[in-house]
Amino acid sequence: MTEVVTINENAAVTAEALAHLGEGMIAYVKPVRSEDVPGLFPQAPEIAPGLQLFALHAADGTPIMLTDSREAAIANAWSQELQAVSVH
Repeated sequence: MTEVVTINENAAVTAEALAHLGEGMIAYVKPVRSEDVPGLFPQAPEIAPGLQLFALHAADGTPIMLTDSREAAIANAWSQELQAVSVH
């Protein structure tokens, strides 16, 4: 069964279509704690606990990169011609 997300009473979009919205054009920057890194980036080396880091994700949620500065994440998005948005 296809899940439908209702934006307002006159418009609806499937969950699948919503997941692909902005694909190839938008990336999001999300603050993460170093303790969460192994779940997002299994290939990353061990990182000391208690650090504030920033992850850049594709519009569909796929992790792109991990860095210690928001500015570096945004710069990487721009270098890949992606518009970066922040997620809190």
